[in-house]
Amino acid sequence: MQKIYQPIGVFDSGYGGLTVLKSILEKLPQYDYIYLGDNARTPYGSRSFDVVYDYTRQAVMKLFSMGCHLVILACNTASAKALRTIQQNDLPVFDPSRRVLGVIRPSVEKMPLYSRTGHIGVLGTSGTVLSRSYPLEIAKISGDHLVVTQEACPMWVPLVENEEINNPAADYFVQKNIRNLFRQDPEIDTVILGCTHYPLLIPTILKYLPDHVTLLDQGPIVAESLDDYLIRHPEIDQKCSKTGSRRFLTTESVQNFEPRAGMFLGQPLTAEKIQLGCLKLK
Repeated sequence: MQKIYQPIGVFDSGYGGLTVLKSILEKLPQYDYIYLGDNARTPYGSRSFDVVYDYTRQAVMKLFSMGCHLVILACNTASAKALRTIQQNDLPVFDPSRRVLGVIRPSVEKMPLYSRTGHIGVLGTSGTVLSRSYPLEIAKISGDHLVVTQEACPMWVPLVENEEINNPAADYFVQKNIRNLFRQDPEIDTVILGCTHYPLLIPTILKYLPDHVTLLDQGPIVAESLDDYLIRHPEIDQKCSKTGSRRFLTTESVQNFEPRAGMFLGQPLTAEKIQLGCLKLK
C-alpha cells in the first residue's frame, strides 16, 4: 500500500523562515516538509493587514492543496497580521481538522522563563512592531507583570538579503537599533529576535548587546514548541507523513532563490518555481 504524502508546510514571505525550518529539521528530521517562500512579493513588513492576509491565505491554500494538514507561518509579519483571521474565519470553512500555527505565541511563552527584571525587548520589522502582536500576546500570558519595549529595525532584512551582514553598515545599524532599544528601557534583560532573518546577524548583535542580556532566537523555540504540539495532538501527528523528504518552493526565479536560500538553511538546496493566486481546496 502506497503511503500518503502529507508533509508539514512551512511558509515565509521570503527567506527568513528557512532559519526556523533549519531548527525544525534538527529537532524533527523524520517528517516530510514543504517550504514555500513568496519571494516575488516580499517584503510583507510594510504591507497592510489586508494584503498580508490575502497573500498568506493564498500560500496556506497552496500548501493545503499539496497535502499539508499542518502549516507553520514561519514569518512574524504573517503571524501578526494573518494568523488569527485564518484560524478563526478560514479553517472552519476549508477544513476544521487542519491547523495553521505561528511563531509569535511560542516565542512569547518562553520569555517569562528567562527574564529576571520583567523587562522584555523586541527587535522586529516595522510591520511586526506596528501590529503590537508581541505586547498583546505577552499581556495575555503575564498580564501587567512584564514590561515590553519594541524597536523597529527596517534596515536589518535588506542587509541580510543582500549578503551584507559583514559590512560595516551592518554594525552601524545593529548598534544604532540596540542603543535605541535600551535608551527606551535600560532595565531590559531579555531580547527576542522578532524576525526570522535576524539570526544571521546574531554575531553582530552580540557585539552590541549588554553581556547580562539573554538573546532569544525563534528557530529553536518554534522547533521545541512544534515537537511538544505534535506530542499533545496525536490526531495531527498521524496526518503528517514521515519519510524525511524536503521540497522547496518559491514564487521567484529558482536561480535567484537557491543561492540565498542555501545561506539561510545552511546547506545547498534545489527549488521549484510556483505561482500563487486564488486557489480552491479539492
